Amino acid sequence: MKQRVTALVLIGVLVFYVLLVGSRGVLAIKDGRLTMMALGVGVLVIPVIGVWYIWRELRFGFTMQQLARELEAEGELPADELQRTPGGRIDRASADEIFAKRKAETEADPDNWRTWYRLAVAYSDARDNARGRKAMLKAIKLHRAERT
Repeated sequence: MKQRVTALVLIGVLVFYVLLVGSRGVLAIKDGRLTMMALGVGVLVIPVIGVWYIWRELRFGFTMQQLARELEAEGELPADELQRTPGGRIDRASADEIFAKRKAETEADPDNWRTWYRLAVAYSDARDNARGRKAMLKAIKLHRAERT
């Protein structure tokens, strides 16, 4: 829940920024001087990139949630088998053990989005978010291919 609130606050801030910067870009274009018009167009590119980025991240998050709901309905959502330190952090050796198990499952069935999803969770537990994101993108791609 905390992540969702943070995401909504950041989206609100970015929307405000897009509107503010966008209005300045329009004012610069209306100025009429060539340099100001070029600067205005350049300034308008920033909000477009921001909106594209927000859309991409929201779509990724909603798709991840959809896959999780499907796995949960099938009873295949990965259980939390990780050992934790007294402070609540994930034990590294435990994360590595689960990761090895998930990697073997994925190698045995590389065309199954479910194994890629579980591998992405294992990457995240092992604090390798970049590879976790790539694995999740692969799961999403395979899920879409399965649907069509």
